[in-house]
Amino acid sequence: MTDAIPDAALEFIDVGEGPSARRIAVRRRPGKGPGLVWLGGFKSDMQGGKAVALDAWAHERGRAIVRFDYSGHGESSGDFAMGTIGSWLEDSVAVFERFCDGPQILIGSSMGGWMALLLAREIKKRAGKASLAGLVLIAPAPDFTEELMWKNFSPAVKKEIETKGFWLRPSEYGDGSPYPITRNLIEEGRNHLVLGSAIDLGCPVRILQGAKDPDVPWQHAFALTHRLPADDVVLTMIQDGDHRLSRPQDIARLLAAVAEIG
Repeated sequence: MTDAIPDAALEFIDVGEGPSARRIAVRRRPGKGPGLVWLGGFKSDMQGGKAVALDAWAHERGRAIVRFDYSGHGESSGDFAMGTIGSWLEDSVAVFERFCDGPQILIGSSMGGWMALLLAREIKKRAGKASLAGLVLIAPAPDFTEELMWKNFSPAVKKEIETKGFWLRPSEYGDGSPYPITRNLIEEGRNHLVLGSAIDLGCPVRILQGAKDPDVPWQHAFALTHRLPADDVVLTMIQDGDHRLSRPQDIARLLAAVAEIG
């Protein structure tokens, strides 16, 4: 079905200055609202199955959608090892402010779930041309650098990060190559933790979580719901779901959640 859909034009915007300057790759389709904004996961890009399915869904309905790659990811410039939660949030804010107009639904997968929460908080602070219509979070991983990485690392891994500045983590995704977890990623991530207090977004939130997720335990999503207002927050637990939640039935649930918000 998606083969017949023309790809969205690739654009670039410049973010940051000096040594931290980078070019962020963006694919967007104009259309009616609420617009959709895709926020990908750690080491993921905007050409993944869920993002492409959302793009096709938006195209078929004449809906606006924006996808992009964080610095050091996909088609954007930059070194992945230099990235932090703060720099990727800066990328997200820059893309949102440049390309979004009117109500927007933020759709975040894994780390993108954390990014969606942080971006939503920034949107509420600013009086821009775009506003927040809702959030759809897939296996959301807020605070993962601390709660799911650092607190679970062995003493040997922690020592390696502290002394060498990084540790090469084995990967079961992508090409299987190990990737660096840097001391800067861990330490800078502490500036953006959200699970320690209430998260008041003022919009509907839908969360999809696999019960068999080996990377983000379902308890993590449950903890997030306790930080969100009780009204209009729905957590859907998928008993046989993994971390990716990219099977046809999972994508159908994702699209249904987006449609439910607007």
